[in-house]
Amino acid sequence: MNTEYLSVWVEGVGIVAPGLNGWPHAAAVLKDEQAYVAAPTVLPAPEVLPAAERRRASRIVKATLAAGLQACQMAGRDPASLPNVFAASGGDGHNGHTLCEQLASGDGQISPTRFHNSVHNAASGYWSIATGATPAAQVLGAYDASFGAGLLEAMVQAHTAQAPILLVAGDSEYPPPLHAKRPIADTSALALVLSPTRGPHALAELRMPRRGALRDGDSTALAAVLNGANPALVAATAGMPPLLGLPLVAAMLRPAGQPAEVNVEYLPPQVLQLTVVPVAGAVHPVPANA
Repeated sequence: MNTEYLSVWVEGVGIVAPGLNGWPHAAAVLKDEQAYVAAPTVLPAPEVLPAAERRRASRIVKATLAAGLQACQMAGRDPASLPNVFAASGGDGHNGHTLCEQLASGDGQISPTRFHNSVHNAASGYWSIATGATPAAQVLGAYDASFGAGLLEAMVQAHTAQAPILLVAGDSEYPPPLHAKRPIADTSALALVLSPTRGPHALAELRMPRRGALRDGDSTALAAVLNGANPALVAATAGMPPLLGLPLVAAMLRPAGQPAEVNVEYLPPQVLQLTVVPVAGAVHPVPANA
């Protein structure tokens, strides 16, 4: 056991974001192999849900389901077998907006669908329904630190239990007038399958110091990892808590033997300090339209 750092291996990545349709496409854009084209987030239909739940699925549910399933497929893992950590800064913004409108109107008769989509663990619950997953599920929120807090929790759980785990971070935008106070531009989700041991699907090793992993500092910018990043991509993904993980996954695309120090956003003024070590020969799927 390494006494200096705790390590896990990334086996799969899933992403749903503006202009980024899945990890193969996102990886090609991040490597500058494909041009970034700004576009609203494409939310795949949640076909894995039963018909009744499919009708009730919110934007954040559709995004997290898609990203989580992408990551599991890439990792070659059965979604039903994985414990999971879900992280969100605010959850379903549209549902929250509608609830506020209804309560402000004096109508206190909230529909059960509105209520159950308002709770912080809604996306995790839909994941369990869709996949049949029965292992432990944990849901947390830490405002803009939500991805970092979820990653810290998932890494510690994978190491402690010596078992793979799924991390899914997701958020959706708020309509006006709430949008003025929380200007998230669109729905997004980022998912990682993490394993305590290196397997055939390993893409990169994440190393976290056993002491001093949380320290004061600035989070790592996407441009710093990529030695320059498309300004349109940076602008389109700014302000989206799940996509604060983009510098981390971008570092996985560096050549083997070129580790990167990445500071992930945490509760100010702290950052989560990680070293990303790309795996030699790691296979990142090619976009279908490449």
